[in-house]
Amino acid sequence: MTVPLDIIDIKYFLNEDIGSGDITAAIIPEAAKALAEVVTREDMVVCGQAWFDAVFKHLDANVIISWLVAEGEAVKKDTMLCKVSGLARGLLTGERTALNCLQLLSATATVSRQYADAVAGTGCKVLDTRKTIPGLRNAQKYAVACGGCYNHRIGLYDGVLIKENHIMAAGSITRAIATARKLTTVSVEVEVESMPELVEALAAKPDRIMLDNFSLDELRAAVKLTAGVIALEASGNIDLNNIKAVAETGVDYISIGALTKHVNAVDLSMRIKLVS
Repeated sequence: MTVPLDIIDIKYFLNEDIGSGDITAAIIPEAAKALAEVVTREDMVVCGQAWFDAVFKHLDANVIISWLVAEGEAVKKDTMLCKVSGLARGLLTGERTALNCLQLLSATATVSRQYADAVAGTGCKVLDTRKTIPGLRNAQKYAVACGGCYNHRIGLYDGVLIKENHIMAAGSITRAIATARKLTTVSVEVEVESMPELVEALAAKPDRIMLDNFSLDELRAAVKLTAGVIALEASGNIDLNNIKAVAETGVDYISIGALTKHVNAVDLSMRIKLVS
């Protein structure tokens, strides 16, 4: 997934913090220059360099940012990530916004790498969901891919996912899938909660079936029943403790809301010093 960076987003992020002006930074002489170093205080997967860069370049077109690590690289605690040199006011004003972007997206990428590593060798792909921070969906989904997992549909417009409430409103799984096929040519997926529902869904021929809260035995039975005819996705109550066992049942995909929903920002430190 390419970087979905829009400078309008950066302006919005900065305006949220700066408002009518950075009063505190105004105490620094306008021409003063500074050097900043960014260090991680914990192990992480680096993600969000483009957002970080855009913040400072918006404030100071002549800023120089030297990255010492690569996007998507796993680094250890106390690693220096980059050096930034430019006008002191710009560095001080942009510090929090730049770090917010970097620490959030790196956190998403770090969690995603943990899940990707957990299923390595099984042939199963870990997917994200729409459980993202409002306004940051594309950024978080980029971070998921950066961490080694995969994107489910981006929104409601690029894929059909028929869930319990849709089935109830449509009347049945069969009717819901048939109607979806008439309305669109995008991929159609349906969620099932039992083996009888799986049998009905299989007959209706969606592109993918989501197995919601199936036990390991039920997942294995579902894989055997479908015999590779339709892609299967496991979902519900799956975490790092049991994801490998789920992947080893033979399902094609596992969707994890926690990739983007349960995010603890990476602890970063930015130290600034004036230079002559």
